[in-house]
Amino acid sequence: MFVQLVDPLKPQESFVKKSPAIGIDLGTTHSVVAFSRNGQAQVLTSHTGVRLIPSIVAYGGKNELVGIDAQHQDKAISSIKRLMGLAQVPSSLAASYPFAPSQEGILLQCGELIKTPVEISADILKYLKKIAEEAMEESISEAVITVPAYFDEAARQQTKEAAQLAGINVLRLINEPTAAALAYGLDQKVEGTYAVYDFGGGTFDLSIIRFTKGVFQVIATAGDTQLGGDDIDRLIAAKFNISLQEARHIKEYMTDHDVYAEWNFSKDDLRELVRPLIAQTLEICIMALQDALLQVTDLDGVVLVGGSTRMPAVRQAVAQFFDQPPLTNLNPDEVVALGAALQAEALTVGSETVLLDVTPLSLGVETMGGIVEKIIHRNTPIPAAIAQEFTTYEDGQTALIVHVVQGEREFVKDCRSLATFTLTGIPAMSAGIARIRITFALDVDGLLTVSAKEMATGISQKVEINPSYGLKDEELLQILRDNYEHGATDIDQRLLIETQLEAEQFISMLITALNQDGDLVNVSERQAIDQAIEDLRKSLNSENKDDIKAQLRIVESLTQDFAERRINRNMRRALSGQRVEDV
Repeated sequence: MFVQLVDPLKPQESFVKKSPAIGIDLGTTHSVVAFSRNGQAQVLTSHTGVRLIPSIVAYGGKNELVGIDAQHQDKAISSIKRLMGLAQVPSSLAASYPFAPSQEGILLQCGELIKTPVEISADILKYLKKIAEEAMEESISEAVITVPAYFDEAARQQTKEAAQLAGINVLRLINEPTAAALAYGLDQKVEGTYAVYDFGGGTFDLSIIRFTKGVFQVIATAGDTQLGGDDIDRLIAAKFNISLQEARHIKEYMTDHDVYAEWNFSKDDLRELVRPLIAQTLEICIMALQDALLQVTDLDGVVLVGGSTRMPAVRQAVAQFFDQPPLTNLNPDEVVALGAALQAEALTVGSETVLLDVTPLSLGVETMGGIVEKIIHRNTPIPAAIAQEFTTYEDGQTALIVHVVQGEREFVKDCRSLATFTLTGIPAMSAGIARIRITFALDVDGLLTVSAKEMATGISQKVEINPSYGLKDEELLQILRDNYEHGATDIDQRLLIETQLEAEQFISMLITALNQDGDLVNVSERQAIDQAIEDLRKSLNSENKDDIKAQLRIVESLTQDFAERRINRNMRRALSGQRVEDV
């Protein structure tokens, strides 16, 4: 097994570009585009002076409308980011979008047009690219785009596809909390361990980031791709039977004011309404701290990111949980785009700052018994390449099915299937002899390539993971919850199955050996061995690994002399006809 880490910000010859690159925060409810020169990042505004661009698209006539122009149009599409990477319509969002009938993937009815989430996201990116080109008065073709830390492989790939449709070459996808930390670190020249509390319009992430001498390393991350300010809007809309647009306006206005209409709705009322959602974010904070093996007292500060963190209720809850006031030096709506712009400059011009991101969920393969062998563990810094050797389970096995899974549990049935491919042409050998090296390679965008190579012949097969099925509502968070809840039970069950498999394989090999060289044992020895094998088989049904191990040791003890006789016979056969001086 090996681990290969590459400095993601070390200037490379191929990265040196004359044209500028921009940073894009492609947000759920709003998007921001920024540019950095000489380490100074700034937000680029539209020709009307708008900095925070609504992530809304309306289709009608020949051209689409994006941003503020689309806000008050009939049948405008908003919060499209929530659908990125999904292959099925989540039940919780079924009434929130104009979904069109589809046999494969998600389609939306946009006026007379049928659009995919990728195409709609591409239109938002085109608009942001246009804003940048008008503001900078030159052509833009490259960008660093941010994504939620908990975007899975499918959502990341679809984000890159949207950028390609928009005419943008993606230099790097970076996690939103990481981008925010990058902006704060370079602005404030701070070192230490920080939590980045990112509560945006559609997603929530909590990342623990360590800054040391110019190195920003994400040491843990946790989040929920279906938890954000949109959910607060829905609570307000449901409470007063109003539109989501009206609810969003009330929420934003109430950051500083009370509202009086046919009913009174105070900031205290809003705090009570959103308390359950804030509690969910704090539960995720606990998970991230546990993963990082840290206490709240170990943190040097807390960074707020995302428009939802403007709410006094959120800021008060964060301050109380982390036992310190959060940092608010930078605009929480803009800090992610600023960090992305700094990263874009670093990739095109060069920088002394090193940014190490991590993978949010473990990646592995299925082995015998439905067990998951993790190859890249959760919170591994990326880019990374890790290889591990496997072997065949049965005599004469000439093919190996490689089933790639994602998740934290010990069994395939409890994890998410990503891809399956078959390595054929393995030479027929006894079980356990063949050597197959499986390599997992995660690039800087968090996209995965898996390869399998039979070491004797050199034959190989690989697959690039671009899953057709994204995660549904709360699945990412549920993966972690299930792992914490069932971790100990899973380990016990795994140890039992591994012991059962070991015993079954020993029985199979022993029976083969007895069929070949049974004449090396006498009648009484054979009777004792047969009885021990029968007792071992019975113990396999007991689901008690200690009993199985005890019976296995008995069989091993009874067959030790037989094994030595077989070795001596095979040596005599191998040396037959050879002279002493030839040996």
